[in-house]
Amino acid sequence: MKQIYVDHAATSPTHPDVITAMVKVMQSLPGNPSSVHHFGREARYALDTARHTLAQSIGAKDSELLMTSGGTESDNLALMGTALARQHEGKHIITTAIEHAAVLKTAKELERQGFELTYLPVSREGQVALSDIRDALRPDTILVSIMYGNNEVGTVQPIKKIGALLANHSATFHTDAVQAYGLEAMNVDDLQVDLLSTSAHKLNGPRGVGFLYVRAQTKLHELMYGGDQERKRRGGTENLPAIVGFAEAVKIAEETRAQKQQDYEGFKQIMIGALDVAGVDYEINGSWENSLSHILNIHFKHVSVEAFLVNLDMAGIAVSSGSACMAGSIEPSHVLVAMYGPETPALKASLRFSFGINLTKTAIEAVAAETVRIYKRLAK
Repeated sequence: MKQIYVDHAATSPTHPDVITAMVKVMQSLPGNPSSVHHFGREARYALDTARHTLAQSIGAKDSELLMTSGGTESDNLALMGTALARQHEGKHIITTAIEHAAVLKTAKELERQGFELTYLPVSREGQVALSDIRDALRPDTILVSIMYGNNEVGTVQPIKKIGALLANHSATFHTDAVQAYGLEAMNVDDLQVDLLSTSAHKLNGPRGVGFLYVRAQTKLHELMYGGDQERKRRGGTENLPAIVGFAEAVKIAEETRAQKQQDYEGFKQIMIGALDVAGVDYEINGSWENSLSHILNIHFKHVSVEAFLVNLDMAGIAVSSGSACMAGSIEPSHVLVAMYGPETPALKASLRFSFGINLTKTAIEAVAAETVRIYKRLAK
């Protein structure tokens, strides 16, 4: 079998048109966007044009986008920047138990610095309850950070409803939209978010670039010091080729969004249909109806995830586990623990299939057939 990449939620292949746009910048725009000569002005124009494209994609003002090195920096800046800027108003922060490590590890660091964190539980489908958020809110709550769509199981959170709930509270509202941006249409005013994190490499853009949307008048303390770039909020020469590539990836994503969603839902049907026909004993982790279209996380009963991953890899199929393999030991997925509890068998037998460009119906049929074949052998 030829190699098939079904791990697009981890990182996605860079689109050829994005590479072309980036190479053009590297070949023709040698100037620093902060320089006043014509080389600098040309670079500045390219930067401003790209920023405008990115801002329009979420209904924001150009001035509200702060370019970063990606999702991790954006999340760190959202949490740490808000905490430092608003600590005199209160030290209570609300998030969920299923956030990305970029949020959870930052939250733990804030706890070490004296902030009080509330980690909200989620349902068996991986969704937070509005009532839990309402009950957790306090007068000294300065930040609520809840991801848009989960990177492991794909569950989408009710961000618009949460935004409405927080409309009359002073807390800053942040959403980590890294996994959803590009695949889901979103508007910051409709969502009523103050901060929103993205990363280019999840939507066929380059690695190492993203942005943090910062609503005008939102208090945010800078974490990087240097030049006056990004309206004096993040020092450092802008990564112009990557930013232009990011904007090109967003253009493509918006033009192809509807077709991709249709294709990926079809891929899910192919996978599940093959498992059902073959009598595979499985459960879907998360919600089929309320999930990002490109993520399918499955608990395969009566098998070992390590053996499953090795056999799929030997067959040329790249997928991810619901657990992180580290130094030969298995660290349980904090997402699945939050959904099902620490003793669930799903922790040791779940795989994440995630779809993206270059995948076809024929390829997914091959993945499904090989998955069934390996399962039947391992389950004996």
